[in-house]
Amino acid sequence: MLSMEYGVFTGILVLLTTAVILTAVFRRFRLPPVLGYLAVGALVGPYGMGWIPDHEAIREVAEFGVVFLMFTIGLEFSLSKLLAMKRMVLGLGGLQVLFTVLIAIGVAMVMGVDGPSAFVIGGVIAMSSTAIVSKQLTEQVELNTPQGSNAISILLFQDIAVIPFLILIPSLADKTAGIAMPLVWAMLKAGLVMILILLVGRWLLRPLFTEIAKSRSLELFTLTVLLVAMSAAGLTQMMGLSMALGAFLAGMMLGETKFRQQIEVEIRPFRDVLLGLFFVTIGMLLDFHKLPEIWLAVTVLVITLIAVKTLIIALLGRLMGVNSKTSLRTALILAQGGEFGFALLTLAINNNVLASNLSQTVLAALLFSMAIAPFLIRYNEQISRWLLPKTTERSNATPIKAIETTVKGISDHVIICGYGRVGQNIARFMRMEGFEYFALDMDPARVQHATLAGDQVGYGDSTNLSILRASGLLDAKALIISFNDLPSTYKILQQVRAHLSHLPILVRTKDDTELKRLQIAGATEVIPETLEASLTMAFHALVLVGVPAFRAMKQLRMIRADRYKLLNQVFPSQEIEEKDISDPDREQLYVVNLTDNAKAIGKKISDVGLDNTKVTVTAVRRGGIRGPEPEPDTTLRAGDVLVLYGPIPSLQLAEQKLLEG
Repeated sequence: MLSMEYGVFTGILVLLTTAVILTAVFRRFRLPPVLGYLAVGALVGPYGMGWIPDHEAIREVAEFGVVFLMFTIGLEFSLSKLLAMKRMVLGLGGLQVLFTVLIAIGVAMVMGVDGPSAFVIGGVIAMSSTAIVSKQLTEQVELNTPQGSNAISILLFQDIAVIPFLILIPSLADKTAGIAMPLVWAMLKAGLVMILILLVGRWLLRPLFTEIAKSRSLELFTLTVLLVAMSAAGLTQMMGLSMALGAFLAGMMLGETKFRQQIEVEIRPFRDVLLGLFFVTIGMLLDFHKLPEIWLAVTVLVITLIAVKTLIIALLGRLMGVNSKTSLRTALILAQGGEFGFALLTLAINNNVLASNLSQTVLAALLFSMAIAPFLIRYNEQISRWLLPKTTERSNATPIKAIETTVKGISDHVIICGYGRVGQNIARFMRMEGFEYFALDMDPARVQHATLAGDQVGYGDSTNLSILRASGLLDAKALIISFNDLPSTYKILQQVRAHLSHLPILVRTKDDTELKRLQIAGATEVIPETLEASLTMAFHALVLVGVPAFRAMKQLRMIRADRYKLLNQVFPSQEIEEKDISDPDREQLYVVNLTDNAKAIGKKISDVGLDNTKVTVTAVRRGGIRGPEPEPDTTLRAGDVLVLYGPIPSLQLAEQKLLEG
């Protein structure tokens, strides 16, 4: 081990440099960034190169990554939704913790481990990683799916279940201490603090954020968000509860306000940085020098942990009435150790309940299970399909049959993927013009209400080709993707284009960032919301200043016919420039000022050599007058300002040609 003494600034610089390099490498090979952070911690930590010491202060700061993560998850849940999940939280979550602890204790004692140590191991193994699961499900857009909701329900109970373990583990070291009263008192405090946060959130936070928003100060808004999240976390910690639990409750309260989207945007940078630091601190716990001695025990424990937790959760899911496929997918998502397991492990070591050699084995097993977790979560659908092929077919059969019954006799119709506000408006226009349509949506309540109202809607995942076929894909006149979810959109395009090359497909997207890629993937038309909004505003602005409506509409038609090419020509903001780092092919406007010694002075535009640079001169500004689309034989003069359009590398080359020759 190479040990070095660094100051605070140098240590942070070393940590950031290593994190940037390793995370970039992991992303390059399409590996989850969580693995990169774990690798950073293992490399720079006290058991690796020894560049960063294992300070308690670092771990305390890093824990706020989980706090902010749970806060943003809370924003996605409402109180009514949480109450609707109580059966899964208490039932499925409670049974999972109970059975996992009992089975782990039994196996550990059979292996010769003493009772107190076996109890600690049971508690450690029962916990799953809130940080990894929540982050991965969010990235995969699976947080609100059945398996995602079940997983979050179990994680919420685990966050509560860690409380009695935190009380019992120190008591195991002190044989004379009582257990019952501290446990009852902790449960009472948990109920009290939850009611307090819910009441404060409902009666205080809404008017508070309304007043903050009126000040129109983004800094004050951000500071208030941080204050609320950390105050709730601090309150639950003072009561002996998990900080993550308090943050989740605060987020849930703010999630019911109109400021939810803005709050999520403001908190995201803090969450991502601190969550990365959290995973780094987890990686720092691994002692490489002991691995050769314990590798066999670690391997067996990792396999046993993943297999047993998967089996327990899958069986309990079936017991709770969940179908086999969803039960197995939920189990695969949670088949790993978690951050609270490390907290229990540290507490047991500090109280001499667990021997150091056994603790390092459990620690290494938890780390490796967390390293495997991103792959299990990412490919949970494929694994479940491989393990339960017949069940998967049966689970798909029910919605497919219902959809086939609904669309029976319909042809030359339009399939609408997603029946939110946009999908419903499209359906209204279809009805007005007498066109048949059929919509797919994953919100059962929305589907139920729309069906009762007489709309042609079915419950189904539009990324599933079998569901699309059942919706009459082969007889459809067009396919419309009305939701703004790029991974799902690409999946639909890939599957449909593999079988139908000529079906018109209309795609909705937030902006023009992915416009070209979507067209290449098979989209017939791409509708970027920001560009369409700018067109609508431009039309009304022209009419307001006296331009005839027919002429303004003609301008709009020309731009749409040219696939928004004119509207793509924008000057970059800081945000666009940051995106351009990873997307050098993105085209934008660029201004070049011809100084007195520029080589292009006295030459015609056609003679400068821009033809082979993929750059277009969109305008020349001379003497305060802007001349759009200049002729190729325009002679350039000193002081001219050229507005260029093209990819970033080509723009840099064009500037060099104009100024240096």
